[in-house]
Amino acid sequence: MATVQDILRRKGSEVVSMVVEESVVNAARVMNERGIGGVVVMDGGSMVGIFTERDILRRVVAEHRDPAQTKIREVMTSPVTCCPVETSLSECMKVMTDKRIRHLPVVRGEDVVGIVTSGDILAHRVKDQESTIELMKSYVYDNR
Repeated sequence: MATVQDILRRKGSEVVSMVVEESVVNAARVMNERGIGGVVVMDGGSMVGIFTERDILRRVVAEHRDPAQTKIREVMTSPVTCCPVETSLSECMKVMTDKRIRHLPVVRGEDVVGIVTSGDILAHRVKDQESTIELMKSYVYDNR
């Protein structure tokens, strides 16, 4: 059974984080430059939230807040839903679906070791299905 660790091995485990006092505009700039949909929010070395594109849309733009004057601590999602590295991809998708989230920080103990997205899980499943199809083709055509 595939786990979150399998995805982190494939995509890498870099975690982009920002401090709670950072402005929304700076966080959005970093997310745009890095091509990511969310950042982990830290305070004193501990994860206290996650800030995503959805937070920008719902809590900044929709509420007519000034992104240059708004701190991410004011609009981040907290508390954060996380999963341990051993979590199965099926369980991970269930959590994401139930909580209607797309970004899930991955933890080992108290340490954030990566972020898994719904897109990461979908890509992993597609790759696995492609491999299965190739194995089946090989089996069928090689056993004629």
